[in-house]
Amino acid sequence: MSTAADASTEVLDRILTLELARVTERAAVAAARLRGRGDEKAADQAAVDAMRRELNCLPIDGTVVIGEGERDEAPMLYIGETVGTGEGPAVDIALDPLEGTTICAKNLPNSLAVIAMAPKGGLLNAPDSYMEKIAIGPGYPAGLVDLDASVADNVNALAKAKGVSVGEITACVLDRPRHARIIEELRATGVSIRLIGDGDVAGVIHTTDPEETGIDLYMGIGGAPEGVLAAAALRCIGGQMQGRLVITRDEQVERAHRMGIDDIKRKYTMEEMATGDVLFAATGVTDGNFLQGVRLGRDSVTTHTVVMRSTTGTVRYIKARHTHVEKFHLD
Repeated sequence: MSTAADASTEVLDRILTLELARVTERAAVAAARLRGRGDEKAADQAAVDAMRRELNCLPIDGTVVIGEGERDEAPMLYIGETVGTGEGPAVDIALDPLEGTTICAKNLPNSLAVIAMAPKGGLLNAPDSYMEKIAIGPGYPAGLVDLDASVADNVNALAKAKGVSVGEITACVLDRPRHARIIEELRATGVSIRLIGDGDVAGVIHTTDPEETGIDLYMGIGGAPEGVLAAAALRCIGGQMQGRLVITRDEQVERAHRMGIDDIKRKYTMEEMATGDVLFAATGVTDGNFLQGVRLGRDSVTTHTVVMRSTTGTVRYIKARHTHVEKFHLD
């Protein structure tokens, strides 16, 4: 079974945490040069090219387990692609060079360049399918919310644990027709709803700091790859999350089985999606309430990045001013 349950207890070199910041910085700057241009594919490809180049400089024996497609879809960073110099620890990598391609193309908030790393076997090798998700931030009793509980039960449990009325809870949901029932049930409870058009990695992470983001709960169906990335972030910063694959077609079932997933209806905990010494980094492409977007100056570039590590629980925010802007130019 392809879960993170049997991941190595190996501790990664802490320098890799900051090295990942360089990886997401490069991808974010490449995408930022094309934000607001209306060309999702061009922005995504620019981010992919920049991220691949930087990843291949790292002293790791890396395998992409969460990527942007299969081998025949290269030059995307595809599932199964090997990256790094090959000299270093064997690691799993989950990535989204441009989380929120539509957001970037329209220059809307919360587009990110995102990557996570763990020792080999530490990240769920999830197929490129949908995943049902629920997430809350840190500081609550374990198992407070559950995918199998009703919307009302989850909301009421969270409000009680937070010590507030239900009306003071805000839930984040992707604005999709498939969520009509969830939205209706949420509104029936009296909670506030924050609908987002894209970018559910950021949506999940927003639950970790409700005072800043105004979001207490994330729920709904989004991409499975994004679910694993979000779980990796929560492992580092704190919180709770559950995910369950949404697989309906025979070819999806066959693909999941090829990836080692025997029970396609399994409910995964956060720890099963991302275990061991998890590293996570994200750089803002566009402005958001989590990270600022890239600033492209005449003689400098400014980036805003968060880097995290689960083993130490350290979360660093790095605001960097880059004056040697030629380093962001692809050869």
